[in-house]
Amino acid sequence: MDRSARAFWLRSPGHGEIRDVELPEPAEGEVVVRTLFSGVSRGTETLVFRGGVPESQHAAMRAPFQEGEFPGPVKYGYLNVGLVEEGPAELLGRTVFCLYPHQTRYVVPASAVTPVPETVPASRAVLAGTVETAVNALWDAAPLIGDRITVVGAGMVGASVAALLARFPAARVQLVDANPARADIAQALGVDFALPADAAGDRDLVVHASASEAGLARSLELLAPEGTVLELSWYGDRLVSLPLGEAFHSRRLVIRGSQVGTVSPARSARRTYADRLALALDLLDDPAFDALITGESSFEELPETMTGLAAAESTGMCHLVRHEATAPLRGAGNGATSPH
Repeated sequence: MDRSARAFWLRSPGHGEIRDVELPEPAEGEVVVRTLFSGVSRGTETLVFRGGVPESQHAAMRAPFQEGEFPGPVKYGYLNVGLVEEGPAELLGRTVFCLYPHQTRYVVPASAVTPVPETVPASRAVLAGTVETAVNALWDAAPLIGDRITVVGAGMVGASVAALLARFPAARVQLVDANPARADIAQALGVDFALPADAAGDRDLVVHASASEAGLARSLELLAPEGTVLELSWYGDRLVSLPLGEAFHSRRLVIRGSQVGTVSPARSARRTYADRLALALDLLDDPAFDALITGESSFEELPETMTGLAAAESTGMCHLVRHEATAPLRGAGNGATSPH
């Protein structure tokens, strides 16, 4: 079988390129996957593209199948859906999700791929890594029935959190963003929307995902006494100032960090990374998540696409990368037995 492939690399900050790759022969227990779609997580991947990963976080920020080192050359990415061409019989011909960079074909251990449910389109399945972050965040936050909850920042992660919170019994959920166009996304997800100045206060929980100093400060302002801000933002090498000298102490407010790199301590004794990812894929059996995919281009266009995304020429969320003309269209089945 043909062992050639092509991969997207960040040659140096701000400069991407497509490189030819020769795949190794798969060993026993490995699979060969032909990519149908990959996704660009705008926040993290544009930060990497700009060279904004602090040296102290180089190890923590490594993607599972990353090659090279920050700031570059580096092959980075973690939202990949493809078709198993070779491997164990139970996976052969299946559509799978893998935390792999943008590459047309690749070889990984069979344990590194997760089958996509038949009811989830392959294009939507690229969101699994982001929904997995949202699952972990809610394991950390542990919202209660009837809670008043605000999500500040309607990017990929914030919107995914809001989509899951919309399913909580009697929860009053508001999605807050400085971009009024995000109201359409909130509507698609089934939650309320507000601009920062108009956001409802007295909240039991605020999940912050705007990656901005102003957003985090506003999150604290929205809390009820003894409320919690769950911080999901990644600031890279930026410093953040907070108004901790105002009512922070008298109102006994809490800021708690959450990060998908480890399974939430609230579930780590009973759930594995594989369990968490499989749950995220099951949750994607909901067309509302299609609102999070707001751009699309071909794999060959990826160097120019990343330049545009990093320059904020696009205000989209997850950018879908189509790897071949025969990949199933959005809204179609996941192609578990055929890429056509």
